[in-house]
Amino acid sequence: MLVVCRLLAAADAAISVTVVVTEEWLALLAAAGVPDALPDRVRLATIPNVIPSERNRGADFAGFVEAVLVKMVEPVERLLDRLMLERKPDAIVADTFLTWGVAAGAARGIPVCSLWTQPATFFLALWHLDRWPAADGDQGEEGLSCKSLDQYFPFPALSSVKCSDIKIFRSMVLPMKRCAQVFSNVRKAQCVLFTSFYELETGAINGTRQVVPCSIYTVGPSIPYMPLKGDSDKLHHENYFDWLDAQPRNSVLYVSFGSYVSMPSSQLEEVALGLHESTVRFFWVARDSATTTTLQQISGDKGLVVSWCDQLKVLCHPSIGGFLSHCGWNSTLEAVFAGVPMLAFPVFWDQLVIGHLVADEWKIGINLREQRREDGVVRRAAISDAVTKLMDLSDGDSLEMRRRAAELREASQGAIQEGGSSRCSLNNFVTDIIEGRLNVAETS
Repeated sequence: MLVVCRLLAAADAAISVTVVVTEEWLALLAAAGVPDALPDRVRLATIPNVIPSERNRGADFAGFVEAVLVKMVEPVERLLDRLMLERKPDAIVADTFLTWGVAAGAARGIPVCSLWTQPATFFLALWHLDRWPAADGDQGEEGLSCKSLDQYFPFPALSSVKCSDIKIFRSMVLPMKRCAQVFSNVRKAQCVLFTSFYELETGAINGTRQVVPCSIYTVGPSIPYMPLKGDSDKLHHENYFDWLDAQPRNSVLYVSFGSYVSMPSSQLEEVALGLHESTVRFFWVARDSATTTTLQQISGDKGLVVSWCDQLKVLCHPSIGGFLSHCGWNSTLEAVFAGVPMLAFPVFWDQLVIGHLVADEWKIGINLREQRREDGVVRRAAISDAVTKLMDLSDGDSLEMRRRAAELREASQGAIQEGGSSRCSLNNFVTDIIEGRLNVAETS
């Protein structure tokens, strides 16, 4: 979201942006030096810590979601009313999953732009939630995985959403209930912003334009590719870059499973042992010191395990030749931007769809989820084989994945250049805000 705000501020000197965060998040951002690096026309405003702490929100996902949907409404609206005393905002950009965002804007006559931070493919699938087919429980996982949603719709844009995924999604009762509410509300927004880019999801974006009644804008990849103020290399240089600098080109597998969704310790151990057996160099980011120490001991001396890194800079380092990822959308966009092929290890929600996009549609990686045994665990042998194949620069399949990853890298970087698809879309969005084309009365 901060990247999108920086893009907006850079697009027109008349635009200023206020970003609403909790007090805890302000402290986290301040500790990382983020406020000092933001443009002068992007400022942070706070609400109290009415939601669970960022440090343990993964322990109770349902409770976190409920707090966001219920407890954030009043303090955000109070802040919005205070801002209106200075000047009425020209627009509100609200995450699509904030079901109360559209109503807050409508009550004050402010157009609301719904920001979708997952694949456009997943947005299109959820838009048609009421038309999802019944998952055939008697057919088995293998049969379901061969079917996709595109056979149920008039446009071939949903081949990466499998019926086996639908079966898993439907088992998530509360999230699916909330999704129904979300997509009822997003129909009332004045526009939708996507953090994807047109060349990456052409079919899904075209399909979305056919069905969504408001304007849509693709402004991705929403990654921090714009330079920060000051010398960021001095601010963020870490010792692990010395280790990366010492490794041969394309020889290191970067490993990260994100900052939120947890993986069972048994699966983490299989990953570590699989990496060890592959003998491939790796750079692994775990989240806490205890896990880091344990994984380093299991993995041996072929790799380096750390608790944090500047992920985009690591992915762009010449020694990195692959990315073992949980397939979060931000991580995937960064891998695409860097042109790094992937080993997909999706765990939850849109990650399942992204795993199919990576392996089946974009063909820039291997989907390890398909190697699961009956207990749901991917064994070390399967991990070792996949790692070896991806990192073998003489393997024909690996070379083809690298070629396609390089093509997407060029498309990704081209989209944000002057005249590129995302740059033009962002400029159109800014123009529509300034000229009042997203007026609530006209679009409702």
